Amino acid sequence: MLIPRQKTPALQLPTLDHGAFDVSAEQSERGTVICFYRGLHCPICATYLTEFQKRVADFAERGVSTIAVSSDGKERARAMADKIGAHTLRFAYDLPLTKAREWGLYISTSRGKTSIGIEEPALFSEPGLFLITPEQSLYYGAVQTMPFVRPHFSELVGALDFAIKNNYPARGEYIGTV
Repeated sequence: MLIPRQKTPALQLPTLDHGAFDVSAEQSERGTVICFYRGLHCPICATYLTEFQKRVADFAERGVSTIAVSSDGKERARAMADKIGAHTLRFAYDLPLTKAREWGLYISTSRGKTSIGIEEPALFSEPGLFLITPEQSLYYGAVQTMPFVRPHFSELVGALDFAIKNNYPARGEYIGTV
């Protein structure tokens, strides 16, 4: 389990159009939003990433970079980026499932073709949304066992405004005896 205010696992992946992504080398003022998505086969992911694409500028205005990540290969990642009209949202691909587990993501097995007629990979990770500080510590995290009911990017932008204004610390950091 990832712990707020603690360093996150390493994450180094190729991207479609922006060279290599390395969370430890990100150069943003306030951090990076990393959105792990299931893959091209997921119609809910396409809708979710479309909303993420619409909010890239909002995050950038607040000093936060953005990236979408999946275990899909380059061709499927490109197809998803094209499908959602990604112009400013970075896409990373080839996420090893061992790395997905390090990030606390759940892993699912294929059920064949989805409702949009695209074959699921044999294994793939379920969604996760994280805000990582420039020091590579966890500020916010949400992981899911299913593709449904994801955090809204507009709410995360609003939460950032509150956190910035009030110098609000990451919460959930206590790991002592309860």
